[in-house]
Amino acid sequence: MPASIHKQLILCCTVSIAIVFSAGVIANSAPSYLRNDLTKTDQARVSSVTKPTTDFTKAENFEQKSAGAATSKKKPNDKAFSHSSGNLSFEGERDFKLGNSLFKKIWVASPSSTKASDGLGPLYNARSCQRCHLKDGRGHPPESNQDIATSMFLRLSVPPKTADEIDAIKSGTRLRIIEPTYGGQLQDQAVTGLPAEGKMRISYQEKTITLNGGETASLRTPSYSVEELAYGDLAPDVMLSPRVAPPMIGLGLLEAIHEQDILALADPEDRDEDGISGKPSLIFDPSSGQKVLGRFGWKASNIDVHTQSANAFAGDIGLSTPDVPNPWGDCTVNQPTCLSQPDGDQKNLGEGEAPQKVLDLVVFYSKNLAVPARRDVNNSKVLEGKELFYNSGCIACHQPKYVTRRDAGQKELSFQLIWPYSDLLLHDMGEGLSDNRPVGDATGREWRTAPLWGIGLTETVNGHTYFLHDGRARNLLEAILWHGGEAQASRDTVVDMTPEERRSLLKFLESL
Repeated sequence: MPASIHKQLILCCTVSIAIVFSAGVIANSAPSYLRNDLTKTDQARVSSVTKPTTDFTKAENFEQKSAGAATSKKKPNDKAFSHSSGNLSFEGERDFKLGNSLFKKIWVASPSSTKASDGLGPLYNARSCQRCHLKDGRGHPPESNQDIATSMFLRLSVPPKTADEIDAIKSGTRLRIIEPTYGGQLQDQAVTGLPAEGKMRISYQEKTITLNGGETASLRTPSYSVEELAYGDLAPDVMLSPRVAPPMIGLGLLEAIHEQDILALADPEDRDEDGISGKPSLIFDPSSGQKVLGRFGWKASNIDVHTQSANAFAGDIGLSTPDVPNPWGDCTVNQPTCLSQPDGDQKNLGEGEAPQKVLDLVVFYSKNLAVPARRDVNNSKVLEGKELFYNSGCIACHQPKYVTRRDAGQKELSFQLIWPYSDLLLHDMGEGLSDNRPVGDATGREWRTAPLWGIGLTETVNGHTYFLHDGRARNLLEAILWHGGEAQASRDTVVDMTPEERRSLLKFLESL
């Protein structure tokens, strides 16, 4: 992102926070603000077109185009998540293809004869971005504890103890305190001659849920542990949190949503007493010294695609970038053998093992992976399911649509009517989904509302239907039934539906 635009976003976000919370704007209320990229006339038009519908007799205008002009019109097959934005320029297509090649690039350990490809690890979870985000889609838990969990890993942290750590967490300069030996995440792979950190182990306990109409569903409750630890014991107060790789589609458009539109939906004190109290994740930005809106990651702990990508290079593959210059990835001072390994930093190619141009192209690719077009938008059962979705209160968090910024920084992403079905805010999802691990503003019970666009093509693209942050849900109904906390009332409404109504609801979700 150009520095000038980044500074503008920071200023706008800071001003927006003051406006939204001083005015007491509440979720789903009529906008009482003016976006700084719109005239009053355009603001009225945007407010009108993004207002949730009350007519479920037919599809809304442009509803099939989930990502506006950037929507992919390609066939909904196993490559459905890997196409470029539908409105990308010729030059953009070139950079997209270059970024795609780097996204798929297999990195190797240093030193190697392939000078432009070394720098892997020394500890890592995958050798390429594509290994986690297979076909640019959704990861899944390992099928057995003997498998390497390539598209899933464990986050690690400990509670703050020292005065400096406590102050850092309060001020936001640190989101969490890493585990002192194993770092911020468990790496289950390592370069030759170095032991991997350990192996994640998962066990499940089944429980049966009774639904209206004589139907039942089975939910599996996961438990996580680590075995084969190579560098000593984990801290006794370590907090483990599993993560599956999320789908990559539409990221640039999510970044292009105006901060004001997200903040206007926040209602952290539940002023309207509807039981929904979404709050923004505010992340300290060291370049400005201010807090800005986080919107990426399961806990909304990254501010933009650039930051998310640099952190993934470092944590997942062990590659340094100009943003995260440490060439040893997630190695800690308590892993001296890891720190003694050779690195792939080559000044003649640029700063870092993945230099600026590499990072920029991967970011461009990630921002321009297209959202597939909706299917069956006028199907009577889909429309019935859409009405049930709206009337059950699901859109209180899964906000259907936005119009992106006029000044998004890339014309293809600017001023598009998009349908991500997310407010990008943090919500208390109940004890059942809690990982008991705070990150920044997010408590252990809070998660960012996951965008739903493309969710119905998960099985087509990735060959599975595992959902939620740890893939515990084996289908969409199980994912709904895991909702608690602020979503408890909506979840209970689904339980009380007739079997036919639940099938219509699921048919709507499968059309997204």
